[in-house]
Amino acid sequence: MTALNLINQSFNFMAPAFFVALTVVLLARLFAGFFRSKRPLSLTLYKQAAIVFIASLLLFLAGLVLFGRDGKMGSYALLAVGAATCQWVLLRGWKT
Repeated sequence: MTALNLINQSFNFMAPAFFVALTVVLLARLFAGFFRSKRPLSLTLYKQAAIVFIASLLLFLAGLVLFGRDGKMGSYALLAVGAATCQWVLLRGWKT
């Protein structure tokens, strides 16, 4: 595998985690009244997106290790639930 193919495979592996993280953070900002506690939010949009992206990427990697290959629906389900849970924790959703 050449370096260009490795970079391409890496970006294609990270793309779902990136777009799910970005979507979850932006939708949480759009519907902020439902998911946020009364205290002001201390994290910026970029920090939230970075934290959710890293958590999503780790969960997607765990799905790859668990199933032995990329692209299984179980991995995508783990990615979606994990990203939403991470965002809920960042916004202190239990204190609403």
